[in-house]
Amino acid sequence: MMERGLQRWIVDISKWDPASLDFSLALSVLPQHEHSSITRFVKLEDRKRALVSRLLQYALVCKVLGIPHNEIIIKRTMEGKPYLECGQVSMDFPNFNFNVSHHGDYVAIASEPLCLVGVDTVCCIKPKIQTVTEFIRNFISCFSTLEWHIILSAGANDEILDAFYRYWCLKEAYVKAIGCGVTYGLDRVEFHHTNWTNIWAKVNGKPMPDCKFWLFELPKKHYVALARVHPKFAVESYKSTMYVSEFDEDEYYTALGLPNIEFSVRTVEQLIPAPPGGDSC
Repeated sequence: MMERGLQRWIVDISKWDPASLDFSLALSVLPQHEHSSITRFVKLEDRKRALVSRLLQYALVCKVLGIPHNEIIIKRTMEGKPYLECGQVSMDFPNFNFNVSHHGDYVAIASEPLCLVGVDTVCCIKPKIQTVTEFIRNFISCFSTLEWHIILSAGANDEILDAFYRYWCLKEAYVKAIGCGVTYGLDRVEFHHTNWTNIWAKVNGKPMPDCKFWLFELPKKHYVALARVHPKFAVESYKSTMYVSEFDEDEYYTALGLPNIEFSVRTVEQLIPAPPGGDSC
């Protein structure tokens, strides 16, 4: 039963070209307090990303937990980590949590029944003014000496930029899983891999056997990274939102060992709840 709490959904917003009325209709299904976080953007593409991000969260919670759409309460920690506030704990999903990310054409969401989940999506955008080397040097403090050497040794400019973005989204996935803000030193997290498989990490120089990581390649030079992390590593502001943060070893390693799944493509229309009388999820 625990596997049902493990979800991976993704939306390609480039395939959604809403008229003004369609956008307003999609916005209207969200609670009023969510609207300003969407309408504050000027560009339509930014508004689409923000809207689809919220729609994914409500649709996934409704689908997995069966909570009616209009009864879902999603709040955020002071660092901006979204979490579900509800009155009861599902025995099947003792620490149900989710995370969402958007960049370029894709918006992704992932959920886990017990482990913390972090997801980060990147589009390999080429710098317009700076050279590739000049651009990535702006972020040198975010990488370990080993990672930086591997990035610069990747090959031509396209390969260097590709390696940079792969490492970047893995780091962001871990930071987002534990609920940390942008102040977290990304250089503290060092990733190791075999051709971007069998990915593992060190934090502050110590291997993290209680975590798992995956990197998926998407069309149009996008990547999405996924982190599965022990709840004990959550920052205090996020840990305080959990019903349970300590688990016995067998229970945790059962959850850690759940098979990862591919991202399932969703359309915006699938995220909008049916009218009253239909299937609310």
